Amino acid sequence: MATVGSTHIEVDDQGVARIAGTTTKVIEVALDYLAYGWSPDEMHNQHPYLSLAQIHAAMVYYYDHQNEFDARIRKDLEEVDQLANDAQDSPLRQKLLQLKKSRL
Repeated sequence: MATVGSTHIEVDDQGVARIAGTTTKVIEVALDYLAYGWSPDEMHNQHPYLSLAQIHAAMVYYYDHQNEFDARIRKDLEEVDQLANDAQDSPLRQKLLQLKKSRL
């Protein structure tokens, strides 16, 4: 029996998996599922330029590499939290808050 591979997913030189022929990253499709709970049909409704086959291929690739993707998602969330914390008292934010108060 021959093994057939999917041609729906491409991995670039930096290791980023994308849906072939698009700029859509596999992680974006996975996040639609994880963050919004979207089914493949809902993802297709939201992104009609992606076929159901492409969406399913992205989800298969995600599940085949779930530990790597989940670790990347956690790392990105930690970075966002750190950036948000760092920006709390930034000089620009303080200046904008003062400007807002002066206009009230």
